[in-house]
Amino acid sequence: MIKLVRILLVIALVVTTAEMANGQATTSGANTITTAVPFLSITPDSRAGGIGDAGVGTTPDLSSQHWNPAKYAFMESEMGVSLSYSPWLRNLVDDMNLAYLVGYKKIDDVQSVSSSLRYFSLGDIMFTSEFGEFMGQQSPNEFAIDLGYSRLLSEVFSGSVALRYIRSDLTGGQLINGVESKAGNSYAADVAFYYYNKFRANRRDNIFSAGINIQNIGAKISYTDGEVKDFIPTMLKLGTAYTTELDNYNKFTFAVEANKLLVPTPPKDTTLFEEGAIIYPGGLNSDKSPIAGIFSSFGDAPGGMKEELQEINFSLGVEYWYNNQFALRAGYFWEHENKGNRKFLTAGAGFRMNVFALDFSYLLPTQRNHPLENTLRFTLSFDVEAFGNQR
Repeated sequence: MIKLVRILLVIALVVTTAEMANGQATTSGANTITTAVPFLSITPDSRAGGIGDAGVGTTPDLSSQHWNPAKYAFMESEMGVSLSYSPWLRNLVDDMNLAYLVGYKKIDDVQSVSSSLRYFSLGDIMFTSEFGEFMGQQSPNEFAIDLGYSRLLSEVFSGSVALRYIRSDLTGGQLINGVESKAGNSYAADVAFYYYNKFRANRRDNIFSAGINIQNIGAKISYTDGEVKDFIPTMLKLGTAYTTELDNYNKFTFAVEANKLLVPTPPKDTTLFEEGAIIYPGGLNSDKSPIAGIFSSFGDAPGGMKEELQEINFSLGVEYWYNNQFALRAGYFWEHENKGNRKFLTAGAGFRMNVFALDFSYLLPTQRNHPLENTLRFTLSFDVEAFGNQR
């Protein structure tokens, strides 16, 4: 009998269930929230990956679609394209990868449109029966494509909406517990706002920025006939950043961010508590709506407010630029041990020319033998307007 799809998700992605440190379970109070399609929560780009996975409130860049598409309204260039690539969980497997293609175009001085394609490959997986019989080999994959619109609401404030289609094909139609599986499909939306204020202080240019993004507000997803549906990773992101010049050649950006999953917290007792209820990772039961799940997520933790506060993750980061051409980055990401225990340091660098920019980042967990150890990300960016001006 083939294992359930969600087990494959948990094993393959780990990003939402890394509950082990030094090979041991974290604490007896662990109550991790898991969802379907967790690949939507993986940091796709190198800049944010180098500053502790902070991006919702930092200065605008080409990869803003994932973090806060409202930032595109403040981009100086008229058009740009970026491609990011990350070999994923290389300590466990050698054929899992995440690719992220994103681009934007300014319509006029106040409006911008943007789009991205996120593709996640889980490599080749062999399926066997409960008796060990070979039942085929598949190449599971997931992708999401979205379209965003951003607009200046004032000289220092912007807003945006992004619509997203999600497809997750994990089994290739194999039978799961005697039931034919299928690819899961869902639709979602992001609603984001961004504040960006340039000002002079002490004869230096400074920037204060802040952002909020409610990501993946959308329908639950099913891999069978729809009897059991899983929540997608709806998330609230809040962040701010401060950029200051030391002189004409050197500047620093300091960023801080907090985020929380807006899905129901699972009960610690996973027994059926009423007839017909279905307990599954990511929610209490299959009949709770996504909107109800969002509102209940602020007060449904079994441990009360103490546990609710444990569900907030934090990111800290610093970025240094020399002459707007060479960057160094460092950061730290913190997640409570009862909610996944992801704690890691990050580092990165970037090089910018007139048309192209190249960035990379490196992830170093604070725990030994962690599945996210040695995670690398690479990003290549292309300024279309600058290229056109060189002709």
